[in-house]
Amino acid sequence: MATVVPRWEWRTFGDDLTDVATAFGRLPVQQIVDSDEVYVLSSAGDGLVKVRDGLMDVKRLEQVGDDGLEQWAPVLKASFPLDATALGRVAEAWGIPAPSVDEAGLTLEALLADVVATHPGLRAVPVHKHRVRRQIDGCLAEVTVVSADGVRTDTIAVESADPAQVLAVLDRHGLAGRPNLNYDVGLKVMDRSSAERFAVIDVGTNSVKLHVAERSPAGEWRTLLDRSDVVRLGDGLQQTGRLSEEAMTRTTAAIARMADDAHEHQVAAIAAVGTAGLRVASNAADFIHAVRASSGVRIEVISGEDEARLAYRAAIAALPGEGTRVVFDTGGGSSQFTFGYGARVDERFSIGLGAVRLTEQFGLDGVVSEETLAQALAAAAADLERLDGRPVPDSVLGMGGAVTNLTAIKHGLVEYDADVVQGSVLDRDEIHRQIELFRSRTAEERRDIVGLQPARAEVILAGACVVRTVLDKLGADSLTVSDRGLRYGVLAERFGALGTA
Repeated sequence: MATVVPRWEWRTFGDDLTDVATAFGRLPVQQIVDSDEVYVLSSAGDGLVKVRDGLMDVKRLEQVGDDGLEQWAPVLKASFPLDATALGRVAEAWGIPAPSVDEAGLTLEALLADVVATHPGLRAVPVHKHRVRRQIDGCLAEVTVVSADGVRTDTIAVESADPAQVLAVLDRHGLAGRPNLNYDVGLKVMDRSSAERFAVIDVGTNSVKLHVAERSPAGEWRTLLDRSDVVRLGDGLQQTGRLSEEAMTRTTAAIARMADDAHEHQVAAIAAVGTAGLRVASNAADFIHAVRASSGVRIEVISGEDEARLAYRAAIAALPGEGTRVVFDTGGGSSQFTFGYGARVDERFSIGLGAVRLTEQFGLDGVVSEETLAQALAAAAADLERLDGRPVPDSVLGMGGAVTNLTAIKHGLVEYDADVVQGSVLDRDEIHRQIELFRSRTAEERRDIVGLQPARAEVILAGACVVRTVLDKLGADSLTVSDRGLRYGVLAERFGALGTA
């Protein structure tokens, strides 16, 4: 038997891949293949199970690289009827107990009717593919038109035994920022026959956020669960350049709990993204591997620019408007800025200024003198010099834990209410009032402030300083608050309705 060399794979789905497909189309065609297949999707397993050319074909996800590429291994290619051994491998890929089978085996018809159709976590999806394959810089590249249950979209795949070759092709063709979605996830996103549930976990430097939502067949979203845990993943990162063992343990446990919550809501898929802390920590890969081993959640570390783009997408979807706009999202380790006009993005960038770093640098977690406060504000202003000299925007939208906590304090919210926070206005006077409130109190005394999330007591003064400095730099008197942060942008991009009916 010939040795199968594992290959690293990347795939994305979308209706906006024409430019890339055209660029690929300038290269010689290696093969054109049309096929009719049946995928069997599972809510519990992570294998790829399909029937093609009368054969049961099963692949297992062997590993996920730090770069997000996936390595799949074939575990079964068998003709029907399936014997007990083959059926056991199929069931393992689905994440269910193996069904019983007699000596005659199980035919395809019986498998679909007696196993798939009767199991609530399984769904058979007929798929037609028109695949065009080419060689690009040592990689196999495949542009495919996919039709499933009357919905049509495009998918592009790049694969090679050498992951560096795959990444080089993605960079060269502007695909590096797009999500890597295998067929199991892609087909679930394409499905419009019923409501589907998806989850996003946002792993920040200070907090971890979970958002679970249900997408209707019409593509509209309904929030089922939205919560945040302050885990301080970035504790000590400023001094050591590394994530501490204690912080990694806390955060890994929090993500595992969130994954359990997501699975209890029967989500079709979970997307997890990491931001500033994981971009800079020298041992970020160790943490990512620990999370994967603990909960099965794969964290994709996104760039500062992608973080800004996704935050802007979330903010303008929830708070539409015209004119020049600045959307900023300030977190524990960085602040993202996007400048645009209406829905159009003109510029986006990330600055390594966040509440955790500023707190550690100036000791802002307790009572602070006017002199120390002035030094912290000056440092924030220096870090934000890229905002200098710009025209005053028509509107400023702010998001992130600091912004939403300042808003909750303004309204005196004993319990956080996203509907009250969303669309609220924070002005300079209110931010200045709260800065004075925080700097005159210890962390323990701050915890008694109505509206403040207790776990943010140590970093809220630094967060308020960043927000105030942003308004100063932009020449704006106030900002409009968006409770719909990065996780909402990720949800829309990763799991928004795909294809045309």
